[in-house]
Amino acid sequence: MNRPLPEHDKAWRIGLAPGSLPLLGHGLALYRQPLAFLNSLSVYGDLVELRLGPRRAWMVCHPELAHQVLMDTGTFDKGGPLYDRLGALMGNGLVTCRQNTHRDKRRLLQPAFRPSYVPSYANLIAGETEAVCSGWADGRTVPVTESMMTLTTRVISHVLFSDSLDKERIAEVRDCLTTIVRGLFVRTIVPVSGLFRLPIPPNRRYQYSLSRLHSIINAVIENRAKGTDHNDVLGTLLQASIKAKDVHDHLITLLLTGVEAPALCLSDAFSLLARHPEAEQRLHRELNAVLPGGRLPRQEDLPHLIYTRCVITETLRHSSPGWLFTRLTTKETELAGHKLPRGATVLYSPYLLHHDSSSFPQPDHFLPDRWLAGESTIGERHAFVPFSAGNRKCLGDEFSMVQATLALATVAARWRLRCLPEEAKSKVRPAITLGQRELVMTCQSRIETGTGHAVAEYRASRVTGESDAGHA
Repeated sequence: MNRPLPEHDKAWRIGLAPGSLPLLGHGLALYRQPLAFLNSLSVYGDLVELRLGPRRAWMVCHPELAHQVLMDTGTFDKGGPLYDRLGALMGNGLVTCRQNTHRDKRRLLQPAFRPSYVPSYANLIAGETEAVCSGWADGRTVPVTESMMTLTTRVISHVLFSDSLDKERIAEVRDCLTTIVRGLFVRTIVPVSGLFRLPIPPNRRYQYSLSRLHSIINAVIENRAKGTDHNDVLGTLLQASIKAKDVHDHLITLLLTGVEAPALCLSDAFSLLARHPEAEQRLHRELNAVLPGGRLPRQEDLPHLIYTRCVITETLRHSSPGWLFTRLTTKETELAGHKLPRGATVLYSPYLLHHDSSSFPQPDHFLPDRWLAGESTIGERHAFVPFSAGNRKCLGDEFSMVQATLALATVAARWRLRCLPEEAKSKVRPAITLGQRELVMTCQSRIETGTGHAVAEYRASRVTGESDAGHA
């Protein structure tokens, strides 16, 4: 039986990406044609050198090399242009902190997101999804991405600090985060600080959104400190023996990671289903059986939403919102037989790895069924990294999967979404996350009666506390 050779026995290919521009490096190619640029890199090697502005960097194009980088956090720590920029926003939170402080931070935040507890958020997620879609009307166009952003902002806000934000503040947080993630991307691929100090409109919008988001979070913390305790993440943080700045950094980190990426995943899922009717029909058959009459899903329905979860998993493979990340070497090391100096920037791309045909046959096809065959192979596990891997794997990976599964089920049980003619071809815009940021679709009702009773029932449960999910 053939087995993969150990790394030291492999003849790794080392290459250099062509087309680097003075000052900009490969930043312009990444910005203008991000997916085409990524797909071109593996032709030049398993480890490919490129430029981020004037800085040298190395992209890992082989799943085994990516697995090595992600599992060896002592050598390949969080760092590089992406995390330099994120650090200015998040401070020293869970995502940006160095490995030596990561364990304590994760232990502090883990209770709210441990896999066994996540299903208890089912009523919250399903109810908020239904509330967001309650104004949709049969045959009308709906702003899908905006609606999903509103949904994920409401859900993560409730998990973090209960009902401390009203609708206006939630909408403001959503808009600030949208502006920030776009600005962070260009600051990452062209890390030339002087360009972003120029008093031009994009820079002013970015700075205003950054300042406003910090102000909103500070106000929530100050008000809570003066008021009553709540059984939420902020309550846990305030009870811990940590600095006020650390409380702020944790909340900003969880907001940034918990809003846009899951919203883009859901938007992409609806777009992909509309363009793949066989998958959509199979999803609808499952939802007809599990959620008769379009009722709201409950915690006990999760084990039966098998194909629904497969749709989300395949969306993450096909169109992963998290698409480009950096690491920094903590010492001189060797990767793919190539010596890297201490402080070298190493990149990996879930998009590139997820579209590797040796790991995923027909990588450009949307095939949810590929996840029904049972446990994935070792190669697929190494290549499928929508939430990273190793001890820096996303804290909220299972929370994100449950949220997306329940939100998709809630919407698709009641509505069929159709692409507008101009939206027939996917439009992807690069930022720190990747996806369709302004997706608009037409909705068609799948049930005979209105949904007002279900929304009223959910809102009543919120008042009595039935859907509030605290954490131990």
